[in-house]
Amino acid sequence: QVQLVESGGGLVQAGGSLRVSCEASGGTYSMYTMGWFRQAPGKEREFVAGISWRGFITDYTNSVKGRFTISRDNAKNTVYLQMSSLKPEDTAVYYCAAAWGTIGTMTSPLSYAYWGQGTQVTVSS
Repeated sequence: QVQLVESGGGLVQAGGSLRVSCEASGGTYSMYTMGWFRQAPGKEREFVAGISWRGFITDYTNSVKGRFTISRDNAKNTVYLQMSSLKPEDTAVYYCAAAWGTIGTMTSPLSYAYWGQGTQVTVSS
């Protein structure tokens, strides 16, 4: 059983930067594919970024490509999402998720078995 705890959310002005983190415990973290999802009020949860268990493969939704970077530090059991050039439409609760090993698609929430509680990111205009 893997427990995920996000941190680092907050309020930032448009054009600013923010890094959210997700620390895992209770499992062999280095063997998990990790993903970041977000959910804005009244909208479905959507994929933001994913990283393979060895960190060699990353994927991003089109709207964040070139602005967000996902990375992981397996020694610290932590995955990061560095967000820059933030826009008001990036406002959402950001969730990290974990899936054992290599998965067919990083973009589907159904691929992930474990979820954190979420951290709020608010971008003001």
